[in-house]
Amino acid sequence: MDGSVTSFVGIDVSKKELKLCLLPETKSWGITNDAKGHLQLLSQLPVPGTCLIAVEATGGYERLLVAELVNAGHLVAHLNPRPVREFAKALGVLAKTDPIDARILAQFALMMRPRTKGETREKQAELQQFVVRRRQLIELRTAEKNRMETITVPFIRKDLQQSVDRINKQIKRVEKAILALVESDDEWKSRAHLIQTVPGFAQVGSVSLVADLPELGQLSQRKITALVGLAAFNRDSGQFHGQRTIWGGRASARSTLYMAALSARRHNPVIRDFADRLAARGKKPKVILVACMRKLLITLNAMIKNNQEWNPKLALQTP
Repeated sequence: MDGSVTSFVGIDVSKKELKLCLLPETKSWGITNDAKGHLQLLSQLPVPGTCLIAVEATGGYERLLVAELVNAGHLVAHLNPRPVREFAKALGVLAKTDPIDARILAQFALMMRPRTKGETREKQAELQQFVVRRRQLIELRTAEKNRMETITVPFIRKDLQQSVDRINKQIKRVEKAILALVESDDEWKSRAHLIQTVPGFAQVGSVSLVADLPELGQLSQRKITALVGLAAFNRDSGQFHGQRTIWGGRASARSTLYMAALSARRHNPVIRDFADRLAARGKKPKVILVACMRKLLITLNAMIKNNQEWNPKLALQTP
């Protein structure tokens, strides 16, 4: 972000109304959260590129506004509510009203200079490349270990072991870079934290999901399961009724959920009980595992959308 930014706008979003604060002028006003209000807002804002606009994630009411602002050329920071609230507490602001929230958002933009949507997309691509590289290294390590099982020549076994040791060091370096990158972004850090509250998700697994599935929390249950490839499709023709199957989707995210589901079946009481009920009904092991993956995904989607940590009651309500 260069020195061309001279003003900062905070927008508090509700279903029907937007409250705004412009700094350093300390100008406050409100407009309706609809097409007419958005058009009015675009005419009231400073020239695109000269102001940084901070908007909190509020369950989806802000998405159309953010898209319109970005399309108009504005610098928009789409913020997780948690760090903004901590920022307000640090300033000694405990009261919470829409005008106050708009002012806090503007102050957050002024003092913290959060990453904008365009910058986030670039960082997202960087994070995904790190995660892909880690996955490649793990596959290489597995291949080398498999070769060791059939080799009896000591020299070759030693060479393979040295190769595995080198790959382990590379994996640790990549994982360190991944965690540092996530720590540098408040929204990613918050998402990873929420995912890690789910029994069955390790630190690296949560980060992988942040990288591979940025849409988490922004789509409906049906769309997110279809995106990952966990939506079951019918195979029926005439009187033939085939078994419902999953296919397509984002394999990288599905792989992460697969490993998490395996762990959750042992360590997550909600998922374990869910799997046991399916087994008692005679479901096949693969069907049970896919159902556990789907349940984890839907629960995570709701958690990210509502900015909530793991709650067994919420998980029990998901299909």
